[in-house]
Amino acid sequence: MPSIDQPVDNTDDKSDFVSDYLLYLLAAASDAASNQFHDTIRKAGLRVPEWRVLACLYDHDGAMITELARLALVEQSRLTRIILQMENRGLVYRKGNPQDKRRVHVYLSNTGRDLANDLVAQAQIHEATLLETLQNSGAEHLKPALQALLQKLG
Repeated sequence: MPSIDQPVDNTDDKSDFVSDYLLYLLAAASDAASNQFHDTIRKAGLRVPEWRVLACLYDHDGAMITELARLALVEQSRLTRIILQMENRGLVYRKGNPQDKRRVHVYLSNTGRDLANDLVAQAQIHEATLLETLQNSGAEHLKPALQALLQKLG
């Protein structure tokens, strides 16, 4: 048995763990595909977290900040700063809940809605192109499988 200081020689049973590890594959595929689209986002004058906010509000306009943080995959205190910056640029606006002043809802402004409409359309084209590259590789099962996984994990 090797000591702690000696490297273990595992060349006999090399299994390429990382390149076959589900979480690595999900992250690497997301990173590569997202980077392609992030060029579009930057050309529109947005940072990636701002795009996520716009995309989430496209579906959930009027979401509370806590829900928006979960949907946009952004930590809540960071999201609050992002929302303030986006509000200053006229992309979103905040409105307090009349029944509970602690609850703040975020809405797309007309400018934000126009930008979201344009970028969502471009994102859908990008997605279709990605799925087309997977033709005959079970692409039709990819999204339902990931949706099922997220539902079970969430």
